[in-house]
Amino acid sequence: MATYVLIHGASDAFYWHRVIPLLQSRGHEVVAPDLPIDDDGAGFADYADTVVRAMTEAVGHPTDLVVVGQSMGAFTAPIICQRLQVELLVLVAPMIPAPGETLGAWWDNTGQSQAEREFAEREGRDPDAAFDVMTTFLHDVPQDTIEAVLQHGVPGQSETIFAQPWPMDAWPAVPTRVLIGRDDRLLPADLLRRVAVERLGITPDETPGGHLLAFGHPDAVVDWLESYRSEVVG
Repeated sequence: MATYVLIHGASDAFYWHRVIPLLQSRGHEVVAPDLPIDDDGAGFADYADTVVRAMTEAVGHPTDLVVVGQSMGAFTAPIICQRLQVELLVLVAPMIPAPGETLGAWWDNTGQSQAEREFAEREGRDPDAAFDVMTTFLHDVPQDTIEAVLQHGVPGQSETIFAQPWPMDAWPAVPTRVLIGRDDRLLPADLLRRVAVERLGITPDETPGGHLLAFGHPDAVVDWLESYRSEVVG
């Protein structure tokens, strides 16, 4: 049995609501805290404190700890590896940070805008169309899950965190895996392949699906997590 700590991006722990029971059904402990994303005074240290506190309150000091960070949760997940004994770090559709980089600068530094535009053109979509949550985020999500997401709502993300530099000098010395969606319209696969290689020296694994893989393809996400855990932890 392992303990999975699931870190969401610019949303809340509801993002993992389809993944949690699947991991639990395989006998694992799961901790998925809500980060203080609506707090203008919260920084990356506060995000990490929230995760560590939730984990220790729920399960104490577990072994076989697997930390998973989704999207901008990739800025927080590595910090946890400085606080806890982590066996495996998994990034899902991630914004992989560089030392000292801010979330606000990440987009231009990685060329996200151009990659998003080129992918829209390849798919035959208007790259200048107004933002639509269905088009960008929910295009591959089942209707019943879409209804649950819209009913749940999404908490507002404070903008102040986007100006704060990522506080680590280097990537932690923890086995790391990267999983991306081939159909991700926000962070296209071409972009994430390049960034993962340039910043981590890792070729990511790919699965069908968009940016919100845990909404659209929870079984695939869990299968990948378990394969990584078996490979690294045993």
